Amino acid sequence: MSKERKRYDVLGVSPDATEADIKKAYRKLARKYHPDVNPGDKASEAKFKEVSAANDILSDPEKRKLYDEFGDDATRLGFDPNEARAHQQWQQRAAWANQFGRRERLRPGRDIHAELHTDLRTAALGGERELRFDDGRTLTVRVPPGVDDGGTIRLRGQGEPGAGGSGDLLITLRVADDPVFRREGMDLHVDVPVTVGEALRGAKVPVPTLDGQVSVTVPAGMLTGRTLRVRGKGIARRGQEPGDLFAHLALHLPPGLDASVIDAIEAAYPDDVRKGVRS
Repeated sequence: MSKERKRYDVLGVSPDATEADIKKAYRKLARKYHPDVNPGDKASEAKFKEVSAANDILSDPEKRKLYDEFGDDATRLGFDPNEARAHQQWQQRAAWANQFGRRERLRPGRDIHAELHTDLRTAALGGERELRFDDGRTLTVRVPPGVDDGGTIRLRGQGEPGAGGSGDLLITLRVADDPVFRREGMDLHVDVPVTVGEALRGAKVPVPTLDGQVSVTVPAGMLTGRTLRVRGKGIARRGQEPGDLFAHLALHLPPGLDASVIDAIEAAYPDDVRKGVRS
């Protein structure tokens, strides 16, 4: 394969440049386009990243050798030079077979696997996240609504190239724990503190959901641990009924209660609350 010129052109050197030539060219361009020298200049920032990526490849003898042989394919995540050489052989055989009127099945490139970390809200409602590869490249990934931790997104044609076409990129979602919600299947759970007065008298209290707050009714005389269901406010996924939101009510006592207040509360109990659980 003839030498790929793109990365060399970025640094302004020839494919036969020495290591010293590459280092000198990189330092000159890095000083010119560095973000500290060009604050807020998006074009210079993009150029600096391009120069850095080219230097990362060309300043490493092994990476440069593979780049000279395979071009930008060598910078792909999970690139295997042995597989690439095998694909080239397939291409050569396919060209020979076509020339002599034979048909040969061409093998597609290998699938590539990656992980994408996201938050619960994006996983539940959908959105876009940036996937960063080891070589500094980034890819904008559209996360469909309702995906769960461990779910997979397949991007066709984004894998390793091959004689029969490129393989796919398989992205495994890793969803971080949320400070408010807990997910169980398609349902969400949330803890909702309730005051003593609200528990005794009953009240309307706000409960958070993924798309704002809703009001739920706390029944008078509520016991701690009561769970209220808000239908349809869980996880929504295309083609499926949305899950529910379960609000777990917990009695929240005020700090620093006066002893007389505690005595008055104790006096309000007509019977022994543990009468039915004695052996």
